[in-house]
Amino acid sequence: MNDTTHLHPHEAHPGPALSARPASGGTRYTCPMHPQIVCDAPGSCPICGMTLEPLTVQAQDEDNPELASMTRRFWVGLALTLPVLALAMIDYLPGIHAAALPGAAAYPWIEFALASPVVLWGGWPFFVKGWRSVATWNLNMFTLIGLGVGVAYAYSVIAQVVPQIFPPAFRDPASGHVDVYFEAASVIVTLVLLGQVLELRARSSTNAAIRALLGMAPKLARRIAPDGTEADVPLEQVQVGDRLRVRPGEKVPVDGVVLEGASSVDESMITGEPMPVEKGAGDKVVGATVNSSGALVIQAQRVGADTLLAQIVHMVSEASRSRAPIQKLADLASAYFVPAVVVTAALTFAVWAVFGPAPAMGYAVINAVAVLIIACPCALGLATPMSIMVATGKGAAAGVLFKNAEAIETLRRVDTLVVDKTGTLTEGRPRLQEVMPTQGFAADEVLRLAASLERGSEHPLAAAIVQGAQNKGLALEPATDFQAAPGKGVTGTIAGAHVLLGNAALLSANGVGTAALAAPAEAQRAQGRTAMFLAVDGQAAGLVAVADPVKATTPEAIRQLHAEGLRIVMLTGDSETTAKAVARDLDIDEVIAGVLPDQKAQTVKRLQAEGRFVAMAGDGINDAPALAQAQVGIAMGTGTDVAMESAGVTLVKGDLRGIVRARRLSRATLRNIRQNLFFAFVYNSLGVPVAAGILYPFFGILLSPVIAAAAMSFSSVSVVANALRLRRARI
Repeated sequence: MNDTTHLHPHEAHPGPALSARPASGGTRYTCPMHPQIVCDAPGSCPICGMTLEPLTVQAQDEDNPELASMTRRFWVGLALTLPVLALAMIDYLPGIHAAALPGAAAYPWIEFALASPVVLWGGWPFFVKGWRSVATWNLNMFTLIGLGVGVAYAYSVIAQVVPQIFPPAFRDPASGHVDVYFEAASVIVTLVLLGQVLELRARSSTNAAIRALLGMAPKLARRIAPDGTEADVPLEQVQVGDRLRVRPGEKVPVDGVVLEGASSVDESMITGEPMPVEKGAGDKVVGATVNSSGALVIQAQRVGADTLLAQIVHMVSEASRSRAPIQKLADLASAYFVPAVVVTAALTFAVWAVFGPAPAMGYAVINAVAVLIIACPCALGLATPMSIMVATGKGAAAGVLFKNAEAIETLRRVDTLVVDKTGTLTEGRPRLQEVMPTQGFAADEVLRLAASLERGSEHPLAAAIVQGAQNKGLALEPATDFQAAPGKGVTGTIAGAHVLLGNAALLSANGVGTAALAAPAEAQRAQGRTAMFLAVDGQAAGLVAVADPVKATTPEAIRQLHAEGLRIVMLTGDSETTAKAVARDLDIDEVIAGVLPDQKAQTVKRLQAEGRFVAMAGDGINDAPALAQAQVGIAMGTGTDVAMESAGVTLVKGDLRGIVRARRLSRATLRNIRQNLFFAFVYNSLGVPVAAGILYPFFGILLSPVIAAAAMSFSSVSVVANALRLRRARI
């Protein structure tokens, strides 16, 4: 294995990997329990010994050489182990004594011949991993397996080949023979191999959600050439700017904008909503969604790794390999667990050797081996990563993307949700409502000047004004000396006139009075509209009123969030009257109006200082600091890339109902992790003492290493199976 992460021999939990890209540009591999381990070739994790997985999930199941190898070793081991077990069990059958059977003296030699390939070939990977764990002092489950199986097999070989070297304490008082444990060694290896096969198969299914997402992308796109001819081309050949035809029933090949046609598009793969969305010229479409009825011609805007689907897959993959804070508990326990088990096994050997019945040494060996085998901490290590992997895939299918495992764990604790108004509660596509000029100015002149100035701005309100002017057929003029005052408005020069457009604070700062427009502006705000004042050469010229419609899903989302027990705080740069009008209609708990962009993070800090556990939902660049400041940042997938980078959770379609789904998934995931950890801790807490023989003085019960191996293998499988239950969780 070509490791790109180098570990200090005594570093049990290294920091982030300093990984380099493979020279061939091929697949890279990582450990699901230790994502800081990144390698250029398949192999096993140098910390825990677990089989590495590809960093990049493919749409189709890839061949898994580790699974193939373990499966082959298991079936060969099973075929050889069954007769070994049958020979060893003869003495336990009623009325039958092995010594009286024909050829009985050869039975131990037959066991030796059959068990040796099982242990030495079938169990070879475990010995290699166990030796590596000791050499690097990263003790793990393979340390215990290698030690337990090695002791049982080596003891049996010596007892079979040179029994005369053993003193009476090792011999059966009745027969005088030294017992051998070939069946224990071979059955342990076979059961561990079975556990590895089941675990590898189960782990591969945790990436099913990612493979399902990848499988949604079409393989071909119908490209329209400049001369009008059309041809189907592989999706990889589509470039930004290409014109593509999407026929009824076909999948949209890439993210783009509709140029021609009208249709309804099924976007349930990213929204979870079954109702198709009507699309026409100018509307955006998302790759892998399904065109239901009409034909569309679209222009490609995002291709390859830049498409929304590719970004979703990337975020899900990254989040599934991140570590939740609760994982620290398992890490801390594992760091001390294996050495403690080795010490316990040594004490078990010593106690049985001194106080056990004859043959005392035989009991000492077999019980020490049982302790080593049953205590393998694999279930403990898998408890958190498996649940996180399944939860991220489940969230993606519901339109909720988690950036990391920490966001999954902490979202359930949120008690206060801070929401930006524009683009979060509202559609973010404001529309011009009314133009009110002052005496001496015409309405079209006010709108023309406002639109000419706002053409240089990227603010959603600016787009509404420009669109309103274009709808009226007004001729816009270029603006010079354009400047934006964050939270106040814009200024510039149009045809030699100095023009201001913004709130009262902007005009007041430039010595322009707004008293004549105060009452009309307040009336507009009372209707939930945003009123902007226009001034020309130091004189108030009129106001422009714009309204941003509330999203159709917002009222229901607010009701669901209140039902979750959340206090909802709305932040907006709008006036208090406008903000309260919106808040009143939506039943929002608290409104903070007139907030400048740089004050949003301060508001979040204030709420946190009051003891609140805060989530911030926003969509713009100016929301990024607040998203980063909150305990959980929630970005609208319809917003800016900067907002999504700053947030721990992204709602793909910007529907706040996704927060409710995300919280339910957060609770279900933490409940699942706690179940796994509880089982793993209780299993080891009960299993180790029983394997050590604590029940023998009271009930005469001893735990065979064979039973211990079965319990150990299926404990890991049960943890993975419990994690997979999350796929059926109702959110």
